Amino acid sequence: MSDFNDFNNPQVARLPKHLKQFIVAQHYEHYTPVDHAVWRYVMRQNYSYLKNAAYYPYIPGLQKAGLTIEKVPSLQEMNDALGKIGWGAVTVDGFIPPVAFMEYQAYRVLVIAADIRQINHIEYTPAPDIIHESAGHAPIIGDTDYNKYLSYFGSIGAKAIFSSKDFELYEAIRHLSILKEMPDADPAEISKAEKKVAFCQENLGEPSEMALLSRLHWWTVEYGLIGSLEDPKIYGAGLLSSIGESASCMKPEVKKILYTIDAVNYSYDITKPQPQLFVTPTFQNLIDVLEQFADTMSFRRGGTESVLKAIECKNPCTAVFSSGLQLSGVFTDVGFDQEHQTTFIKTSGPSALAYHNEQLAGHGKDYHQHGFSSPLGKLKDSQRALENLNDAELNELGIAKGKEVQLSFESGICVSGKVENWLRKEDKLILITFNDCTVKDEEDRIYFEPSWGIYDMAVGEKIISVFNGAADKDAFEEIAMVSKTNTYHAVYDEQTLQYHQLFKTVRYCRENGNEPDQLIAVWDTLRKNHREDWLCAMEILEILENRGALPELAKEISIYLELKAAAEPEFTKLINDGFYLIKHPVSA
Repeated sequence: MSDFNDFNNPQVARLPKHLKQFIVAQHYEHYTPVDHAVWRYVMRQNYSYLKNAAYYPYIPGLQKAGLTIEKVPSLQEMNDALGKIGWGAVTVDGFIPPVAFMEYQAYRVLVIAADIRQINHIEYTPAPDIIHESAGHAPIIGDTDYNKYLSYFGSIGAKAIFSSKDFELYEAIRHLSILKEMPDADPAEISKAEKKVAFCQENLGEPSEMALLSRLHWWTVEYGLIGSLEDPKIYGAGLLSSIGESASCMKPEVKKILYTIDAVNYSYDITKPQPQLFVTPTFQNLIDVLEQFADTMSFRRGGTESVLKAIECKNPCTAVFSSGLQLSGVFTDVGFDQEHQTTFIKTSGPSALAYHNEQLAGHGKDYHQHGFSSPLGKLKDSQRALENLNDAELNELGIAKGKEVQLSFESGICVSGKVENWLRKEDKLILITFNDCTVKDEEDRIYFEPSWGIYDMAVGEKIISVFNGAADKDAFEEIAMVSKTNTYHAVYDEQTLQYHQLFKTVRYCRENGNEPDQLIAVWDTLRKNHREDWLCAMEILEILENRGALPELAKEISIYLELKAAAEPEFTKLINDGFYLIKHPVSA
């Protein structure tokens, strides 16, 4: 993106192209006076409760992240502050695929949803929003042990192979969260979307690496507790940004479990409060568990099973040969023997070869546009792997440039043709190029024939690693899976714009110490035209009580809110919490 804004933050500036695709402008001017009031209410509630329940000092944490209680943060302010601790922040449009989210963490960049929850979802929103991302994730970033875990998690997560069904579930969840945030969503549409999410969750099959890793992320980064089982503190962003769940999660009916690798066996539902939470004694324990899980992943294990996971992914992955050669593309076939050792590997469609995550010259997607295939393993009657042979040893086997050769693998695959060239990297033979080449097995099945052109044979006894995405992502010009479902953006009618203006007037009175007479007119308009309101009335009451002004008006508003709390259960807790904040003012 040519107009990319890096906010003068080094971490944001070094983001690769494939991650920049998700970034959207914050458009700070689009936040309404109601949005700022929602932010202020949630943040004051958070501080009031979290100053005792959160793991870290809340206000200093906010300041380190460039946040205040009073207004929605700007990305520039956040980047100025986060840059001092080696992090950055960008805004995106709602949910992005987990693998991309993880990779941002690896680059030490916080991903923040640009939107803010509607007032009717002030306690909790199923959609990502700026309250969750910035007020939840950002304040704890200043803790060195925690931010090490976060970036390390990102680097592991970026390699996790997902399944094609994972992406269907991601799209279903994204669609449902957008619908639930819309004020006029059709209940039938919501019901249909909920059934789609339930269907996708029930039909995931064997959970992929990404699905399992997402569980660890959920039970730590989003919903984690730290300390002892008897007296845990909150550090998970999902809890820190939910004024409802941050309080309810500490109740005995929410089971507390010691955090171990067993957490991967617990799935989660983003639309409901969590029935159990996991408590880690230290952040180092989070890293230890992550390391334990990483040892089970394809990027560390390699082998045929890992290639099969890449095939199921149906998206670009990378297989690393024992020679160090990396093959990136959409994997479609794998051969293996009775011991499950890989004997053949194939990609279809645009593919590329790389070494140490750098694309080999002349071996990009344009050259290998129809895919790539190669046998693996040892040659018959050879004690040493082909990749370890020097030029003299190759000559002894009859492998010489310009000469016809026949290579017979232990698997039964035979490669015959004229050797044009070969490529070495760090004393390893990684590629042999043939002309007039035929590749077939013992049953005469053809894998390559001369009319197809030049044949590049990968050299490697084994596949030692398989991971998500291309090895050289920018050279591969990886197209990220940016969702086609856009988040909801409200269009305001005249009455709603009038409602916004009332909040603006109240804020002006509060911040400038004006005589509160203007508030009489605001209250009069609220009472006549906006009977659904409780938050603006609460803000007026706060100013009057703090200044000891217009006691009759204060009493009238107080009675109105008490009656509303009694008659409309959805507002009971919100209004009572608002009364508590007036009696116990929050001060930064």
